[in-house]
Amino acid sequence: MNLIIVESPTKSKTLKGFLGKEYEVLATKGHIRDLPKSKLGIDIENNFEPQYVIPTKARKTVSQLKKEAEKAERVVLATDADREGEAIAWHLAQILNLGEIKNQSFDKLRIDPERSRMGQKSKIKNIERIVFHEITKQAIEEALKNPRSIDMNLVNAQQARRILDRLVGYKLSPFLWEKVMKRLSAGRVQSVALRLIVEREEEIKKFKSQEYWTIEALLKKVSPYVGANKAKQSPPDTFTALLHKINDEVISRLRIKTKEEAQRIVDELMDCQFKVLKVEKKEIQRIPPPPFITSTLQQEASKRLRFSAKQTMRLAQNLYESGLITYMRTDSLNIAKEFALATKNWIGGEFGFLYAAQAPRFFKTKSKLAQEAHEAIRPTNLNFSPEKIKENPQEQKLYELIRNRFLASQMPKAIFEFTTVEISAHSINGGNYILNASGNILRFDGFLKVWPIKYEEKELPELKENEPLELREAKKEQHFTEPPARYNEASLIKVLEECGIGRPSTYAPIISVIQERNYVEKNEQRRFQPTSIGGLVNKILVENFPEIVDIQFTAKMENELDEVARGKNSWQGILEGFYRPFSKNLEEKYLTVKEQKPVVEKTNEVCEKCGKPMVVKFGRFGKFLACSGFPECRNTRTYADLTRTNAENGQEVLINCPKCQIGKVVRRRTKKGRFFYGCSRYPDCDYATWEKPNKEKMN
Repeated sequence: MNLIIVESPTKSKTLKGFLGKEYEVLATKGHIRDLPKSKLGIDIENNFEPQYVIPTKARKTVSQLKKEAEKAERVVLATDADREGEAIAWHLAQILNLGEIKNQSFDKLRIDPERSRMGQKSKIKNIERIVFHEITKQAIEEALKNPRSIDMNLVNAQQARRILDRLVGYKLSPFLWEKVMKRLSAGRVQSVALRLIVEREEEIKKFKSQEYWTIEALLKKVSPYVGANKAKQSPPDTFTALLHKINDEVISRLRIKTKEEAQRIVDELMDCQFKVLKVEKKEIQRIPPPPFITSTLQQEASKRLRFSAKQTMRLAQNLYESGLITYMRTDSLNIAKEFALATKNWIGGEFGFLYAAQAPRFFKTKSKLAQEAHEAIRPTNLNFSPEKIKENPQEQKLYELIRNRFLASQMPKAIFEFTTVEISAHSINGGNYILNASGNILRFDGFLKVWPIKYEEKELPELKENEPLELREAKKEQHFTEPPARYNEASLIKVLEECGIGRPSTYAPIISVIQERNYVEKNEQRRFQPTSIGGLVNKILVENFPEIVDIQFTAKMENELDEVARGKNSWQGILEGFYRPFSKNLEEKYLTVKEQKPVVEKTNEVCEKCGKPMVVKFGRFGKFLACSGFPECRNTRTYADLTRTNAENGQEVLINCPKCQIGKVVRRRTKKGRFFYGCSRYPDCDYATWEKPNKEKMN
């Protein structure tokens, strides 16, 4: 019997469908060995040696794997092709006591102490490591023909990251417990994400809006169209133009500051003579986007499908394990040449030759670490349409997004005809104005056929230089500068990637953790705002442990981990360089930093037991209401009670929420001003409807 070990039960079922009866496929169901939860688990004085244990939930799985491995003639480790997967393969070899990996011996192959205590002996045998980036029959068969050794550089990079995160978390969190409050925690990368959100909030609070005005003119073509074809619709004869220059001075955005100044210009334009100075037409090509990598998939799924990063990765994992897409944790834009050529033929057959003319197209990967063996995220079979995924609508939507993005990457550029018109206006009082108008017409849709983007088509009249124009209307419009937008999941992932913080496998956990710790929360526009406790934790970290939350320092650490993965750096050396100064600083801060308790948030709620006001506190599971008379009165209530009361006091309450049965359905307004009806407990409950609920029908 040949035993193949993968990570996921779903993946094991898919592989069984490709392989014959001589193969048994089992799953580790995630990590099978980790650092202990009850202690640090790192021997700092012995070169940061980790002390791994088998988690309780993994013991049954490990026992089964050991039993089957002893019976097998051949053991194949087929865990994922990233650092985490490589580390799991290494841990499997350690635990199962299988001996040498093909073409590579372990320097520190330790017999599992648990097995030794039980008096069991393992049959030492050769094992193999295979990797594949798509779960198809061809890919699996090719991988089995070409086994390789475990990449210890990748293992060491994963091990270094895990130990770094453990050192920060287990050493810094107790400091926060003592100086702020219990149950707080700090993270090496998550704390940087928190800082970005807090600093953006501070920018918004400090922002002072400025008034400015723009001037727009509605102009009409005076000369009639010559030789116009009545059967064909003529271009419009009116168009709008924006004021661009006053007396040869280009108008900056904040140039016109007052209503009075804007009105004076409008009045003067009414007495001007208008004519065309210049007409320019040029072809503008829009280049198709590259196929997805992990970060761009998360960003687009957030924008287009409103999926969280965590949700996107879970759905993508399911699609990968079902054999529908390639591996979803990647920062490589590489595409297999054979598949790219097959895609060209498929596009030609589906959409016609014009849409396949520029395929295949290959993209250059920006990441220095990205391995060319890895591919971008793409479908494994273009003939498998999204409509065939009937069981899970969310998986269907994500698969369609991935499929269309990949097809778009192999299709031609979209071609627009872009026209700019410069118009002069001379007043009898000597004022000279220049206005600009622009037109945009789609001439060939190209990749837009499968990947629509927002653009505005605007057709201008056929104009010639020195052609006179008639002013129909001049109007002013008031504007105010706006503060920078709060981060949403897409924009936060983008800035983390641009700053070099985190890697493909870490974006979703980073965002999840800072929410689970109640350091940030989402507002109604699904954008992040720091909580009071998140702001306080960030303040303490910035003031006392600046290197932990420093963007450049954290990016440098990521680069050093990448160097370990390339075999150009020692993982123990990275840990040594980080930990010694960090530990010394931590000892000093325990002595010098004073306690800083979070500000108590008061409410209008009254304790029904003692009559004192209720206040908002933070617990293990988030916000809750507690009596301000604590410890004499220990009454508590859920935070939903407060949001429900606020909704009832401030908005029309229609019915009890039919989804959660706790909140109230109230009228709300979207970002664009449209009314809808949703649960007062949002975001804990996402019930929403456009139609006004009927009290009589619902009650």
